[in-house]
Amino acid sequence: YSQSLPLYRAVGNRSGEATTLNNIGLVYADLGEKQKALEYYSQSLPLYRAVGNRSGEATTLNNIGGVYDKLGEKQKALEYYSQSLPLLRAVGDRGREAISLNNIGGVYADLGEQQKALEYYSQSLPLYRAVGDRGGEA
Repeated sequence: YSQSLPLYRAVGNRSGEATTLNNIGLVYADLGEKQKALEYYSQSLPLYRAVGNRSGEATTLNNIGGVYDKLGEKQKALEYYSQSLPLLRAVGDRGREAISLNNIGGVYADLGEQQKALEYYSQSLPLYRAVGDRGGEA
């Protein structure tokens, strides 16, 4: 990714740059380097917005929410997860919509708001079933 990033920048491929920045963020998140992950996600987000890639924008918002969730900053996580949801609905990505709904449910469960958690889990379940994601359904 570090080798491809300057190439995308050199040719002015902002979409490729955004995806690469997001992917670098994913690697840092997997390595447990949450602040570095946020750095890269924060760089990719405005690029996705600039090129009008709503799916990429939604994915990055969800990824940022995931980092805040792991950091224990539940309200911030909820903010970012909630921002991704309408974008996923707009692009018709039912699989990622289910994931986002499930993530929001998880945050509400962590906050002790079981009824709200149940509402979001209940919304995600039929979507998981519709896209055939048996792991998500489980």
